[in-house]
Amino acid sequence: MREQYMNRAIPEFVGIPAPAVTSLATAHADLHWANVTSPLRLLDWEGWGQAPQGFDGATLYAYTLLQPNTAARVRAAFPVLGSPAGLAAEATVCAMLLQTVSRGGNLVLRPCPTW
Repeated sequence: MREQYMNRAIPEFVGIPAPAVTSLATAHADLHWANVTSPLRLLDWEGWGQAPQGFDGATLYAYTLLQPNTAARVRAAFPVLGSPAGLAAEATVCAMLLQTVSRGGNLVLRPCPTW
């Protein structure tokens, strides 16, 4: 994950200044339910690299938000989420997903129209 991307995309799509990255970690970088099997195996490692600590947990959490019970379990499994260190990861994932909306994807994330 490039810090230049974070510094541009987070303010543009999330509307907050890019949080400081306090720690980098190796990340799968595309951790969603289609890339997880049972028994636990992670598939599709083509995008792995360094990302803010908690990036994979933040990604998986974002993809579970429409399932509150599962989201709560994912959040509990990744205690870095909600911490100052995890804020950069969560903001980056939000920016990435909202950027896809601007390109016509993930339309369920669009703001509701005002009536």
